[in-house]
Amino acid sequence: MTARTLFFTILLLLGVRALAQAPQLSERSQISLLTCAAGDELYYAFGHSSFRVQDSVLGIDVVYNYGTFDFNRPNFYLNFVKGKLIYSLSRRSFDDFLFEYEMEKRWVKEQILDLTLEQRNQLLAFFENNYLPQNRDYLYDPLLNNCSSITGDILKDQFGDAVVFDGSYLDQQYTFRQLVRQFMDVNSWSMFGIDLAFGSVVDRKATVQEHMFLPYYAMEQIRHTSLNGKPLLKRERSVLDYAEHIQQRFFPLTPLFWFVLLLAFTALITYFDHKHQTRSRWLDFTLFFISGLVGTFLLVLWLATDHTSTPKNFNVLWAFPLNTIVAFIFAFQDKLPTWSPKYLWTVLALIGLTLVLWIFKVQIFSPVLIPLFLTLAIRYGYLIRYSKL
Repeated sequence: MTARTLFFTILLLLGVRALAQAPQLSERSQISLLTCAAGDELYYAFGHSSFRVQDSVLGIDVVYNYGTFDFNRPNFYLNFVKGKLIYSLSRRSFDDFLFEYEMEKRWVKEQILDLTLEQRNQLLAFFENNYLPQNRDYLYDPLLNNCSSITGDILKDQFGDAVVFDGSYLDQQYTFRQLVRQFMDVNSWSMFGIDLAFGSVVDRKATVQEHMFLPYYAMEQIRHTSLNGKPLLKRERSVLDYAEHIQQRFFPLTPLFWFVLLLAFTALITYFDHKHQTRSRWLDFTLFFISGLVGTFLLVLWLATDHTSTPKNFNVLWAFPLNTIVAFIFAFQDKLPTWSPKYLWTVLALIGLTLVLWIFKVQIFSPVLIPLFLTLAIRYGYLIRYSKL
C-alpha cells in the first residue's frame, strides 16, 4: 500500500470528516447516482438519492448525501412550519450508508455515470467545496430543492447545456400533485394532510427536469440523459435487491371512514334536531370551530410562510377562517343572530365555488373531502331553516 493510499484509508476510518483539498482521482475512479427504495416512514415515502464517489487506487468509497436533517436543530419544527427547514450535505463511507438500507430491507440501485477523468475530478471538487461547513447547509424545499432534485441541478450547474434531459420516456408530464399521489395512497392521513396543505400552485405541470424531485424519476431520467451527445449512463446494477415496500391500509383507520362516519352522525343529529325543532349547539360549535381553525392554519401557510407549495390554497373557501369566530357566537346564543342566514348562504356558496374550481381544475382537491362538504352543507342548510323559526 502506498503512502498516498494509506493516507486516504486513514481518513475513511476517521469517518471521512474533512479533506483539506479534493484529491485528484485516478483513472479507475467512478462516480455514480444511488437511488434507494421508498420506506414506511413519511420522510422515506418517496425514496432517496445520493452520489457515490469511489476510487480503488486511493481507497476512497464515500457517499455525498444531500438528504441529511437534524431534529435537534434549534426551532426545527417551527422552521418546518415556516418553510425555512435547513437540510445539509453529509459525507460518509459507502458501507455505513448502505447499512441503514440493509436493516430496513430497502433496495438500492447504482447508476455509474460515463464521465471523463476531468469531469469526475470536477464533480468531486464541487462536492468537497459544497461539504465545507459554510457551504453544506441549504434551504430545503420538498418539491423544488431536495436530495433528488439537486441531482439534475448539479449536473446542469457543472456541465451546462452539454447535459440534455430527454423527456420522451414520460407518457405525459404530470403535475406536482399527481406525482406525489403516485407514491402515496389518497385515502391516507398523510396524503390527506399534504393535499390539504398544497395550494393550487402544485397543480401546474412539472417540467421534465422538475420530475426529478422524486428519486424514482431521477433514476429513470438518468437513463434518458446525454452528456455531450453521448448517454450519461455507463452501466447500472442493483446493490441491494429487496422487494418494494407495500403499505397495507386498514379502512377503519383511514380518513374516508371517519369522515363518512361524521357525515352519518351529523345527518342523524340534524334529523332529530329537525324533528324536535331544536339545535344541537355543541355540534355547531365543533363543526364551525374546527373548519375555521383548519382554514386559519391554511391561510397562515399561504400568506405568512416561505413554502412554495402552499400559496393560493382554495381549501380556505370551504374551511372558512371566520367560522372560528362564528362558532362561539352560535354556541352561546339560543337564537341565531339576524345576520346568520346571509352568512350561512355565503359559506354554503363557498362550498359550491370550491366544487366549481375543482371541476375546472383550478385546484385539485382531495376526494376524501366530499363527505366533509356534505356534512357542512347539511348543517348549514338546516341552520338556514332553523333561523327562520
